[in-house]
Amino acid sequence: MQFRDLKKQYQVLKPRMDAAVTQVMSDCNFISGSQVKALERRLADYVGVKHCISCANGTDALELAERAYGIGPGDAVFVPDFTFFSSAETVADLGATPVFVDVDPVSFNLCPRALESALDRVRAQGKLRPRAVVAVDLFGLPADFPALERVAKENGLLLIEDGAQGFGGRIGDRRACSFGDIATTSFFPAKPLGCYGDGGAVFTNDDDIAALIRSLCVHGKSELDKYNNLRLGMNSRLDTIQAAVLDVKLSAFEDYELKKVNAAAKMYTERLDGKLDIPVVPEGFYSSWAQYTVQLPDREKRDRVQAGLRERGIPSMIYYPKCMHQQGAFEKLLYRGDCPVSERLCGTVLSLPMHPYLTEEDADQVCGALLSLL
Repeated sequence: MQFRDLKKQYQVLKPRMDAAVTQVMSDCNFISGSQVKALERRLADYVGVKHCISCANGTDALELAERAYGIGPGDAVFVPDFTFFSSAETVADLGATPVFVDVDPVSFNLCPRALESALDRVRAQGKLRPRAVVAVDLFGLPADFPALERVAKENGLLLIEDGAQGFGGRIGDRRACSFGDIATTSFFPAKPLGCYGDGGAVFTNDDDIAALIRSLCVHGKSELDKYNNLRLGMNSRLDTIQAAVLDVKLSAFEDYELKKVNAAAKMYTERLDGKLDIPVVPEGFYSSWAQYTVQLPDREKRDRVQAGLRERGIPSMIYYPKCMHQQGAFEKLLYRGDCPVSERLCGTVLSLPMHPYLTEEDADQVCGALLSLL
């Protein structure tokens, strides 16, 4: 059994995928080929924003968004405590200070009330400028952007959507990567929409910000003369082959994969509801199910259950075993705060195999083993 069955996906998409990749190799247009621009237009239309700027990976996408808005030394940037390292890594790389905020115990996403408390704490200390919020769409579920947008507006904060896991999710009619002032995503192979390597993108409605990010992606070059570098930038471009892969996958994602991954989540929910803590999708929200993550009573039982699943040939993953404020890189950070929900989740969460090609038999096997181990 595969945790995320990319092998099955490739077999289904093989004729179109092979043709798309072969076309790139035949054209020998490996960098900034026509497929890149075509994909960016498709992605912008899908999300519902004016601009999509592709780049080398999701971490670069976050850094590009933050650099475009001038995030830097003296700035406090509020980041969920329960997330992947890059959500705060880019903040620190730019010289700003990540301030870790606890998450909601049901959605696992940034808690608006905890954000307001963290804002009060930073203001009371008076050493940093509250500047921005990075809200992560964890495990495929969009963060509570109606509430977060209100807090950001009231406090003059830039709101960045980290949609690395959220592509395809929705709140009402608005899709993930359309929230906040600017949004980013990742095309790492295991993401809801993944390529066959690394890739990422930035989404914005701001023409000037889009132009600036396009320049930053290619060494800060001028739009008119690539050998006139107007600013210090990066080398962060999506390869044409990866754009071709994503174009094929985006069609499958739109046509049936997003529906099928929600059907897979429903199979788990029907078998596990009432027997342990399972994911909850709030009314009006729609998840792209990057992960299906359950909670066990404690760390010891979680680890024992994971070992038992492994013995039965069932893969599982722990996202994440350590909070952001517990990471070695941030151990001397002064703005840590209290994050009891995040600390509890790190000891109890377990993600089950999840992908659009999960079958009823797979769900029976996983849930039967899980419940017997409990």
